[in-house]
Amino acid sequence: MQHHNFSKVTEILLLGFQDLKGLNVSFFLLLLLIYCVTICGNLLIIVVVSSSRSLHSPMYFFLTQLSFSDILLTTTIVPNMLHTVLYEGSSISLIGCFAQFYFFSAAEALECLLLTVMSYDRYQAICNPLHYASVMDLTCCLRAIVLCWLVIFFTVLMIFLTVRQLDFCGPNVIDHFFCDLEPLLELSCSDTFIMKLETLFLVIFLAICPVTVIIVSYVYIIFTILKIPSVTGRQKTFSTCSAHLTVVSLFYGSLITIYVFPRKQNAKTILSLFYTVVTPLLNPIIYSLSNSDIKRALKKLLKNIFACELNKTL
Repeated sequence: MQHHNFSKVTEILLLGFQDLKGLNVSFFLLLLLIYCVTICGNLLIIVVVSSSRSLHSPMYFFLTQLSFSDILLTTTIVPNMLHTVLYEGSSISLIGCFAQFYFFSAAEALECLLLTVMSYDRYQAICNPLHYASVMDLTCCLRAIVLCWLVIFFTVLMIFLTVRQLDFCGPNVIDHFFCDLEPLLELSCSDTFIMKLETLFLVIFLAICPVTVIIVSYVYIIFTILKIPSVTGRQKTFSTCSAHLTVVSLFYGSLITIYVFPRKQNAKTILSLFYTVVTPLLNPIIYSLSNSDIKRALKKLLKNIFACELNKTL
């Protein structure tokens, strides 16, 4: 028998942050500032890497993709959250809620895959330096990115085909600032067993497997670094992957804290801010502050821009 989705709920109410105690405007301005800095910081990384020939290497190519992923994530979540904060709650259509969840899932899954690819790149650069150029060539990099996007596309498509079969005919209030999977499933009056089983499979495939690859890569990297005789050599080699390791720790640390350890809803809401708002802000800062190549390229870009503007005025 063909299944039809007769959804009685057409609008979802997001409660957001209910305990701001009159600080809505201040919190709104803070989030707006963070959002602007996040977008500008990640766009700056993309522009600097694209305009500097010295940064045309696999590591920085993957970094631009990570910046794009951060822009997608923060743009999916923050604009509607700003409205929620300012008006102490907001309504969003059921279709809009699904769309936000799809784009959020895509951005998070893409970040997992990109961090894995970047860890493999660091493994090849440190553990197999003589073969690095031949292994991590342009064709390999492009194939890796295309594969990541194909995986994301089919993942979101699979989620879409499953979620559209659910009926939403009961309550329509989500005690959160965005449409995450768990609160969405709680609103459904359908059997969500298949969806939960599918989610478990995707978590294993897109989170557990990638983090396993990252851990194994860094085990080999650490052993290789420890074999370097000089302290200076060890420090210099480790510095090439320290920024990536920091970003991985922040990203997976926040996800594990949210989804593995049970917490009260208020705590989950606050902690969710970390990987949806704070992490996309910190990623470009971490890479730009800890990477001398990016700092040099940024100074050169600003110098060229200043020189062009000066020539126009003269």
